[in-house]
Order: sequence, then C-alpha cells, then structure tokens
Amino acid sequence: MTAAPTASGAATASAPAPIRVLTVAGSDSGGGAGIQADLKTMLALGAHGMSVVTAVTAQNSLGVQGAWELPVEAVRAQYRSVVDDIGVQAVKTGMLASPELVECVAELLAGTDAPVVVDPVGVSKHGDALLAASALDSVRTKLLPTATVATPNLDEVAQLTGIQVESEDGMRRAAAAVLAYGPRWVVIKGGHLGLGPGRGEHAGHGSSSGSGSGSSEAVDLLTDGSEEYWLRAPRHDNRHTHGTGCTLASAIAAQLAKGQSVPEAVHAAKEYVTGAIAAGFALGGGIGPVDHGWMFRAGERTGSVMGAAGASGIEGAEGIDGIDGIEGADGVDGADSPARP
Repeated sequence: MTAAPTASGAATASAPAPIRVLTVAGSDSGGGAGIQADLKTMLALGAHGMSVVTAVTAQNSLGVQGAWELPVEAVRAQYRSVVDDIGVQAVKTGMLASPELVECVAELLAGTDAPVVVDPVGVSKHGDALLAASALDSVRTKLLPTATVATPNLDEVAQLTGIQVESEDGMRRAAAAVLAYGPRWVVIKGGHLGLGPGRGEHAGHGSSSGSGSGSSEAVDLLTDGSEEYWLRAPRHDNRHTHGTGCTLASAIAAQLAKGQSVPEAVHAAKEYVTGAIAAGFALGGGIGPVDHGWMFRAGERTGSVMGAAGASGIEGAEGIDGIDGIEGADGVDGADSPARP
C-alpha cells in the first residue's frame, strides 16, 4: 500500500481505491441529467466516476437550447486516457449524437474488458432530438452488440424497432426485437406506459417511476430472452423526473462494477432511482431533477432509506438469492438462478 504525505509531511497509508465506472455521454449544463447525473449516481453508490464527454448541451428545466458534439478524436483521446491508465470496471453510454461518435464508441467498447450499459438516448424529456436519425442504424448494428445491458425507454424502442408498446405483452415483443440486435440483456422501461403522447424522458433522461395518469405502478421488464423479471414500483406523483434514464443506467453500471449479476444490479438500480424520483425537487421554471443524494437525506425526509425508496411496493420473488423485489416470471427457465454478467 502506497504511503502518501500529509500536510505536515508525515506519510500515511493510502485508502484502497473504490470501484471505477466510466460514463461516455453528453453534458447537461443544468446538472440534472447527462454526465452530471451519471457522476452523482456513481458517487452515491460508492463508485469513483470518470467521464468521456461526447457533446455539450445548453439546457435547463425548460428544455435544450443548444447542443454541440465533440470531435471523434477528442472522444477517443478521453476514453484511451482513462482506460489505459486508470482502468474501468464498468462503462455506461448515453448521448452519442452522431453516427461517427456511435461507431467510435462502439469500437472502443468492443476492446474493453468490462460490462457495458447502453442507454440509447434519442430524445430529451422536452422532445429535443439528441441523436441524429442517420445514427440509428449504427446504434442497432454497432453499439447494441457491445451491451451487457441495454436500457431503452418506450420512445427509444419505437425509434429502434418500430414497435409501439401499449401493454405489458407489448413490452415482451419489444424486448425480443431489441435483443435481436445483440445485447445480452435488455431492460424495457415501462415507466410511462399508459401516459399517452409526449412521454419522452431523456436529455440524458429516462424513466422508471414518474408521475402521470394511468397505472399506479411503474413496470420495467428485464430479460435475456430466456430469463424474465418484472420490476414494479409505485408511480410517484412527482413531475420532477429529469435525469431518470441516465440515473438508472449509471446505477446498473455501478452495481455491475461491484460484481453483481445483471438481475441483482438492475433490481438495486431500480430501488435507487425509485427513491430518487420520490425525492425529486423543483428547480427553475420547468421539470426539476431527481434527487441523486436522496439516500443521504432519507433520515430527514422519511426516517428510512427503504421507506423513501418505496421498496415495499416492489414485488418480490422467492428463489433469487439476495434480492427481494424482483418478480421472476412463472415458467421462465433459469429464473431461480440468475447468471452472472
């Protein structure tokens, strides 16, 4: 263990480094989504977050006022700088903007020995395009095959597959269509199921348990095509959900970096983002962010971390070691023994 000098010059033993997680995504100047949300999530879950900035956006609670992608060589240089020296134990991708950036990042991921969580960011919560239409084919054929887990919301499912999901059965069809592009697992985020038009989530945002009419539950489907898990949480009456998709994907990456299986990681991430949505707060004149530090303030708000998360509302299933709250579908092979990523 390396000895580090103190202010007085005396040497002390260095603390062991935390797990290392890299986000490859766009910057949100308002701090609620994008790399800012990713890094806050990673810190909250005990990880050392690192970043590769792919684009800079001017955005706030009202929308995205401008976006500028970085050159491919700048993105590649950032990635190599981090991975070659510090190393990573998981990578999360978000806004990649253009076909050139998608293909560059996909190539880098293919050469990295770590779990990859792909959040295929397409449209902001306010309806602003964050991915060129010409990049969709590159996402399908280059990026998704690198993913350990892909986390599309319902609008992104429609963009990628043409499937309009209107029911839980539709989520199964959507999952099969996304898996055909090559990710090992997919989370179909059904948090906005039944909320009608204009339900888009990103700016780097996504969904799991936002407010709105329709079902009282936010339902997500996790599957690899053989194992299937339904994750349910109460739908919170809170419009301040900016950054949920980034937060969920980053939380999954942080848990995978700890060595959890994919079902374990997704369940833990769902609990974290549900608590963050419940504690979301107003900021500016529009949609405020989720609270990435809700666990640190949970005692003040509810007296219980689990109470703030609403974990009692997430259905549990017997037979999944160490994870209460994942509903294993009956008759799905292997649901009792989730595989490691």
